Amino acid sequence: MNAPQLSGRTSPARRGRPVGNVTRGTTNPNRMRRVDRWLTGPQAWRLRSAADPLVVDLGYGATPATAVELYERLAAIRPDVRVCGIEIDPARVRAALPLQRPGLAFQVGGFELPVPGRPVLVRAFNVLRQYEEADVQGIWRMVQDRLSPGGLFVDGTCDEIGRRVTWVALDRDRPLSLSISVRFGSFELPSEVAERLPKALIHRNIPGEPVHAFMQAMDRAWLESAPLASFGNRQRWVGMCRSLRAAGWPVQDGPARWRLGELTVDWEAVAPQV
Repeated sequence: MNAPQLSGRTSPARRGRPVGNVTRGTTNPNRMRRVDRWLTGPQAWRLRSAADPLVVDLGYGATPATAVELYERLAAIRPDVRVCGIEIDPARVRAALPLQRPGLAFQVGGFELPVPGRPVLVRAFNVLRQYEEADVQGIWRMVQDRLSPGGLFVDGTCDEIGRRVTWVALDRDRPLSLSISVRFGSFELPSEVAERLPKALIHRNIPGEPVHAFMQAMDRAWLESAPLASFGNRQRWVGMCRSLRAAGWPVQDGPARWRLGELTVDWEAVAPQV
């Protein structure tokens, strides 16, 4: 496998060195609850059907709390799951080692994913946000090449306490979708989540780009659904999702997911213009 073509700020693998840079590493307990709820919901089949239930939490940060939470949440649906938290900073790995247990391990590494076998799930949150946009495609390809058949790579971003969250899901071949998950009451317009778009999209939220059109369509549908607010923000969000779908946007899932403040759209509808 060829190393991705990364910018000069990103360290490539040399003589076994991890691929990537040390990131700021800020994290908080329960910050990843929204994406984990998606992984244990509509995506749970991937883990349940995996021949090898290997999962990687890539770049878990200065403390391993979210990696521990991921293990505990996934173990509830696949008791033999094996979660490996990977960090490029050896000090962060040393600090996490006392929390190791059967099914949960920590080790030094980067985007090359130095684990035996092929992971069925790789979660990387608030990691690529700190790289250059030009790096994203190469990093995606490097991680995708390590996935198992049916595997999924989730590249996402969220705010400090997980109220506004977005992520791109990719299989071994291509990006599949963009998901948005928000806490009701944390925004006036849904497009405010744009400040937390993944690196591949955050600089594309400008007129003429599909993701900008989608953000604007969300706002219009949200405003048009204002009469439903008397029944609560959940019903208003469901109304927004229905309106988007009726307008031709390829919105996935249905009310059961939408009521959670979640929305997933096909990648092709928001992918950056070349």
